[in-house]
Amino acid sequence: MAQDFIAPSILSADFARLGEEVDQVLAAGADIVHFDVMDNHYVPNLTIGPLICEALRKHGVTAPIDVHLMVKPVDRIVPDFAAAGASYITFHPEASEHIDRTLQLIHNEGCKAGLVFNPATPLSHLDYVMDKVDMILLMSVNPGFGGQSFIPSALDKLREARARIDASGREIRLEIDGGVKADNIAEIKAAGADTFVSGSGIFGKGRAEDRNRYDTIIGEMRTALASVGR
Repeated sequence: MAQDFIAPSILSADFARLGEEVDQVLAAGADIVHFDVMDNHYVPNLTIGPLICEALRKHGVTAPIDVHLMVKPVDRIVPDFAAAGASYITFHPEASEHIDRTLQLIHNEGCKAGLVFNPATPLSHLDYVMDKVDMILLMSVNPGFGGQSFIPSALDKLREARARIDASGREIRLEIDGGVKADNIAEIKAAGADTFVSGSGIFGKGRAEDRNRYDTIIGEMRTALASVGR
């Protein structure tokens, strides 16, 4: 089974000291840097672009960067993020006129590709492209803003997605994004996830008495994950 990956979302980081914050969460045991890219069109918010990804690579970040594109149309921006240093690029099927073509575009640009499913988006979009996805990302909140609460129905959807992955026999990561915290991450893993995006659940916890230490909260997540078998 896949190793559990913790993926802090920089949407909740302090952008005035972003390089330092990313260094700290990686040093504390995080595995992947998660980018939430919003365009104020597909979702009602505007966040970051390829220049931030490129800046982190120039800063010295070598960990995988997982770029979640909440933009429409999607194809135009894929090469820019690939050139900026993205490792994974995921997108919403609603944002592409030709899902298969967009997946191929991401692979042709040298990145791993994935599909993202909003809470009410059916997994049937996977029916003809399971051989082209490296990651499936399920949203456990409605996209657009950080700090939302986990939608419980995402657990059933995780189980369905895990069954599809297992039936395919392929190595496909199953990622969850939205309301993931130390107190629910074990239940989320038990439903089938192996990659856990957390924004305010990690960055929001590092700014109390000791804002520079993320090892406590990531350690709590690791302990919770270890309590669940596959």
